[in-house]
Amino acid sequence: VQLQASGGGLVQAGGSLRLSCAVSRGTFSRYAMGWFRQAPGKEREFVASINWGGGSTYYADSVKGRFTISRDNPKNTVYLQMNSLKPEDTAVYYCVARPGTLRSSSWPDYWGQGTQVTVSS
Repeated sequence: VQLQASGGGLVQAGGSLRLSCAVSRGTFSRYAMGWFRQAPGKEREFVASINWGGGSTYYADSVKGRFTISRDNPKNTVYLQMNSLKPEDTAVYYCVARPGTLRSSSWPDYWGQGTQVTVSS
């Protein structure tokens, strides 16, 4: 499974960004998909995940109500819509995949290369 994330960039606080992750070399619909992030000097942390069918989503408390994860199985793509961005959302965001389920306590099997999100105050 190969994961290619895109859509990061520089945005002012309160702004929005949408991250995309294209999946290849795998049966996309068999995987739960998600996003982790890592800020400078901090450990990687869970952000959001979505089950294979898209019917169940999970979010870290810090992003709940501001971020929305979705997937388009025919396009082999997962998205993360980020609204009301805060400076503390600044991090490298990683697209991840795991067969079966992916919750905040799970460790993904597959990682993309990461895309930088910077939120200025």
